[in-house]
Order: sequence, then C-alpha cells, then structure tokens
Amino acid sequence: MRIASYMTSEGPSFGLVTGKGVVDLRRRLGGRHASLRAILEAGALAELLPHAEAMPDLALSDLAWLPALPDPGKILCVGLNYRSHVGEGGPRDVPEYPRLFSRFTDTLVAHGQAMVRPRVSTQFDYEGELAVVIGKGGRHIPAARAMEHVAGYTCFNDGSVRDYQKHMITAGKNFWRSGPLGPWIVTADEIPDPTALTLETRLNGEPVQHAGTGELIYSIPTLIEYASRITPLAPGDVLATGTPEGVALHRKPPLWLKAGDVVEVEISGIGVLRNPVVDEAAA
Repeated sequence: MRIASYMTSEGPSFGLVTGKGVVDLRRRLGGRHASLRAILEAGALAELLPHAEAMPDLALSDLAWLPALPDPGKILCVGLNYRSHVGEGGPRDVPEYPRLFSRFTDTLVAHGQAMVRPRVSTQFDYEGELAVVIGKGGRHIPAARAMEHVAGYTCFNDGSVRDYQKHMITAGKNFWRSGPLGPWIVTADEIPDPTALTLETRLNGEPVQHAGTGELIYSIPTLIEYASRITPLAPGDVLATGTPEGVALHRKPPLWLKAGDVVEVEISGIGVLRNPVVDEAAA
C-alpha cells in the first residue's frame, strides 16, 4: 500500500494512493483513527486493506500534500553511511559506529512544497536518502528481528546548511522547512528487500546522486538495533539512513541550492519526492 498524508477542507487526513486517485481513509474509517501516526500506534495497518480496491475520493492533482508522516515522534538521521560519501571529501575513516543525529519536526516539508534556503546562509545542500518508518515500538531491538518493527519506507531530502553544520551538526540539520519527506509511505510488504533499491537525486533534471541502497555501511537492522539501545523506538518514528556521494559541498565548484532550483529524490519502488527551492524572504 501507498499511504499519503494531506490537508482537506475538514483538516488533516490520510489515504491510500491508487492508480486512479486517493481513497480518503479518515472518512472511510469513520474517524476511528485521526492520522497515519494513530494508525501505526494502534497497529491497525490491516484495517486499510479492504479499502485498497475502493473508488477514489480524491484526485492526486487535487491534494494539498503534507509530509508523508506529518507528526513523527522522533526523526533520527544517520551521517556518513555510504562509503562513497565518506570518501568524497578526501581521506576519512569509516565511522566505527553509526553517526546518529536528530531533526526537529518543523524542518519537514511536503512533496511539492518549497524547501526554504535560510537568509543567513548560501551554503544550502541536498542529500537524497531512504527513510524507514517504524511501525512497532521497542527497546534493545535485536538486529535479527529489527525488520519486524518496520512499517514502511519513504523518500527524504536531508537539506543541510553546511556553514552552520561546521558549528555543530544539530544547527546545520535543523533549519526550518529544510527536509522534504514523501510523497507517501510504501508499506514494508511491498518492499521485501530494501537493500535492492536504487536512489537518485536530480537537480533541475540533472542527476547529482545515484546509488544502490545495498551500499549502506550500516544496514537498516543494524541502525534499528543501535538506535533502540539509545532510546525506545515508537510507532511513527522516522529513521533516515544516510546519503551517497554527489552532495553540493564536495563538488568543484560547490553546487549550492538557490531560489528557483527544483530537487527530486527518486527511489525505485517508492516514487519521486519533488521540491522547489525558495529564499526565506520569499517564503
């Protein structure tokens, strides 16, 4: 299933994306679950299956998109998790452990909405990533059982403000409206092998990143195991798995994002996350 979050005239909603449109689940479920996160917390994804063949209530073109998961409890991200990215800035050791950092919820941006280049910096960078959505919570989750805790997958663009990142990683990774997430979540049953996907980031139609998700240094089960040692994972948490080589920072000259650019992150089996870039003053 592909599950999207969006706004309606009655407020936030979520629905199943089909070839014909969107089946509005908040309406179809009689309001039993207020959001996609509520569905995950209730362990109720199976309740959505009977609606998969229903006639759509909305056209995709009519959606006012929200981030695929608008209200994650936690957004955990992994730095330097592709060998190609570790090496593109010059000789550097592979991290001994996963390099985790966190994002604020208000950094998230929906598919089609603008990434905001902050007024305090011109060093705005893209980072296409595969994001994992947790469906079953847990603490000290063993890697051997970690995939049982995955609800699905989506695309993420870990927009980074590189000069502020030199101050501290939390600063450079948490600028307002810098991190697109979407367009929807594809449930784990449709992606039996998340290491067999292809990730491509495009800037104004030109490929700038291309990699297979099997190139991750630390696998998804390993990341879940490691993160759950630090903090209990909960339904609706998001874990971004890292970006491959090709970021703007390490190009000569750097390919910083500017107003008018369009960034696309495409992952096979999931879809295309597309966002324009605007300057903060114009947002």
